[in-house]
Amino acid sequence: MATKPIPPAIITAPPVRVLFLCVHNSARSQMAEGFARALAPPGVEVISAGSEPSTVHPLAIEVMREAGIDLGSQRSKRLDDVPWQTADTVVTLCGEAEAVCPAVAAPVRRVHWPLPDPAAAPEAERLAIFRDVRDEIRWRVASLWPRG
Repeated sequence: MATKPIPPAIITAPPVRVLFLCVHNSARSQMAEGFARALAPPGVEVISAGSEPSTVHPLAIEVMREAGIDLGSQRSKRLDDVPWQTADTVVTLCGEAEAVCPAVAAPVRRVHWPLPDPAAAPEAERLAIFRDVRDEIRWRVASLWPRG
């Protein structure tokens, strides 16, 4: 698979405190949190949460391990259990519809990445879809902190 070039920054200033938000905080937002922790410059605060948290999906852990990132210590968190009010950037990752994604009522920069829920894919295709979503998330997270 060819490596995508890192896209130009889509925002005026890179995030300093970023929240990745999805309904269940089990796959997409967890993968984004993992990549952000690996790719963000020192000092950036990274959190993820959901409106209906469950558990970190085993296939999210597996495909991230393939990418060299361990999600084993991450857990699904409720939005009310994280300091979302301090975020300067909120990235929603719900592909179902932006209206389904949790909303935060704070004056922050909002970015919407409408990615499909890999856990909802047919079982025979699920691992491949997790990998595709993982790769797209890696590319998008890298765009938050472009490297000259």
